[in-house]
Amino acid sequence: MKFYVHKLGCPKNDVDADYIYARLIHEGHQPVKDPEKADSIIVNTCGFILPAKEESINELLKFGQLKKEGTLKTLYAAGCLSQRNGDDMLKAMPELDGAFGLGALDSLATAVNGSEKKRITIKMEARKLGYLSWNNRFISDDFPYSYLKISDGCNRGCTYCAIPGMRGKFRSRPLDSIIKEAKFLAENGKKELILVSQEATMYGYNYKGDDKPDILTLLRELDKVEGIEWIRLMYLYPAELSTEVIEYLAADNKTVNYFDLPFQHVNTKILDGMQRNVTSEKVRSLVKQIRSVSKDAALRTTFIVGFPGETEEQFEELADFIKESKFDRMGVFTYSQEDDTPAAEMADQIPEDVKQERLDRLMIIQQDIAFEKNNSLLGTVQHVIIDTITDGEAVGRSYADCPDVDLEIFIHDAAHLSIGDMLDVKIIGVDGYDIFGEIIKG
Repeated sequence: MKFYVHKLGCPKNDVDADYIYARLIHEGHQPVKDPEKADSIIVNTCGFILPAKEESINELLKFGQLKKEGTLKTLYAAGCLSQRNGDDMLKAMPELDGAFGLGALDSLATAVNGSEKKRITIKMEARKLGYLSWNNRFISDDFPYSYLKISDGCNRGCTYCAIPGMRGKFRSRPLDSIIKEAKFLAENGKKELILVSQEATMYGYNYKGDDKPDILTLLRELDKVEGIEWIRLMYLYPAELSTEVIEYLAADNKTVNYFDLPFQHVNTKILDGMQRNVTSEKVRSLVKQIRSVSKDAALRTTFIVGFPGETEEQFEELADFIKESKFDRMGVFTYSQEDDTPAAEMADQIPEDVKQERLDRLMIIQQDIAFEKNNSLLGTVQHVIIDTITDGEAVGRSYADCPDVDLEIFIHDAAHLSIGDMLDVKIIGVDGYDIFGEIIKG
């Protein structure tokens, strides 16, 4: 059986999709890169917020057209949206042959094998989800980096977030399982590991004993893996970021000096409403502490605008904070009113046009900051990893940039380079968000 897995959503979902690939290959099926050549298609859906859910549905409908045309035999949904709304999806989409929740790899393999003929939804209650041990993984790209999942689920209970209802309670992945997969990735040419989870700072929390691992234990063990040059730690929960972790990220080791801190807001009342367990003072002090420890720290954050009850004054406090802090990288989202979340029932929901207008205002502020920071790079030398090479032009990143969400450096006359090369590049041009460099000879 020829099959195609369509990836949607976050990097954690991408890792799950690679496990689906590996499970089906183990059954003897053949992966293809062109969905029109597949006998079976699995869409690994995202169910985080409304736009992601809509994208998942639209992709399923698009592939459903291949079934109507007779070129596709079976179509399955997997991932978060299947976990959240699998039964509803089957009722609404006759072209769908099954919906499989998180970790239901064996059931999905049975369906693709043709052993299960009826249209079914298979999922485990989120509170009972326990899969995390690694058996096998498929590498579906040629990039020099790979996402590596270190935990799943979340206990935080942020009032706007539906993740605990889909992915269950927080559970750390066994340390030996992570190291085993890291070595596998290194042996297959990966030089950068990007550690993903719902919250990295809690790693090891659910283990018992005086010698239980924590996030620093994990980082030190990964530092020993031969072939890995960079380790990037994502999703640091501000309320739990310790001085020890800050100092380790800023020190001389393989973990890059990159802080991914989703602050979400800076106003204390809004943060309380979000149940983020931090105050405005704590958020501001973290920014100061990181920059006092290392002037070269790259600080990325995200914010939510339009949370229920957000006043113009509270929004202006956030805007002023962004101007003052000058974050190296920043993303902004409009609040999404998600079913089965406490915030969805809160009074004073903000109109969509107001949310969008606030987002636009913040992004204009950040654009000026980003352009100023980019211009300051002119003439500097950056250590760069090469991600892609097309027609003699290479695209790379510095330690300050994560794939897909941050900036890239474009290098001409790079036909002699290879993907995964790490080299020093002098920044010779900047055009807004675009940065251009040349290789330092020798």
